[in-house]
Amino acid sequence: MKIWGKVLGFLFGFMLSKNILGGLLGMWLGHRFDKGMGFDFDGLAQKNEQSRQQTFFYSAFSSMGYVAKAKGRVTEHEINFATSYMNTLGLNAQMRSEAQEAFRDGKNAGFPLESTLRKLKRSCINRHDLLMVFMEIQIQVAFADGSLDPAEREALHKIASNLGFSNRDLDRLLEMIMAGAQFHQGGQNAPSSKEQLSHAYKILGVEESASDQELKKAYRKLMSQHHPDKLVAKGLPPEMMESAKQKAQDIQAAYELVQKERK
Repeated sequence: MKIWGKVLGFLFGFMLSKNILGGLLGMWLGHRFDKGMGFDFDGLAQKNEQSRQQTFFYSAFSSMGYVAKAKGRVTEHEINFATSYMNTLGLNAQMRSEAQEAFRDGKNAGFPLESTLRKLKRSCINRHDLLMVFMEIQIQVAFADGSLDPAEREALHKIASNLGFSNRDLDRLLEMIMAGAQFHQGGQNAPSSKEQLSHAYKILGVEESASDQELKKAYRKLMSQHHPDKLVAKGLPPEMMESAKQKAQDIQAAYELVQKERK
């Protein structure tokens, strides 16, 4: 059922006439528009959503290539991360080919990073959560070899700045991503119980002195920001949902560890 013509007609009619009769007249005209013109607003919204997903997908992998090349050459660690990330997403042959092509674009000299990010930012208006997930992906690429080179940090700052993140925002995300990587380390490099707890707090973005209420508030906010279904509804490509699920699981595990220690 098409209703957008009636809704917009009522609003315009009411604003122009300043009374309910004008609104009703506008709604009637909008009804005629819906019925006669048959303009498919739902179809337009769907096309916009697909366009946003495609923009996010290309921007994510091309920026990954840009960050990987920041030191002058792409190392085996960055290649392995990109490959592992594609495997995690379960991309089909066509999507994998598109991701690889975007990654190569980002590695090329003269890659238009700023215009690519401007397009992404325009497509994600009022979708800050999506941009945060985007930044987290780029940080993970930079940390693929276990360290952050000054050139990689500069590349991340450039990306963050173009997307509207402050230096403080980026530093906070860097700390959270580093803590998340260390949270999962096993074997000889496995953190001690005390270190594991410290990493958990950093994943949640709170100090160890935070109250239970502050802790719960931070946890709920992060879970809302990283909820896979919500992110897909906002424009995250469905192929990248698995990555969002893993992040949400990390947040959940960190919160449960902190709660256990506090009890």
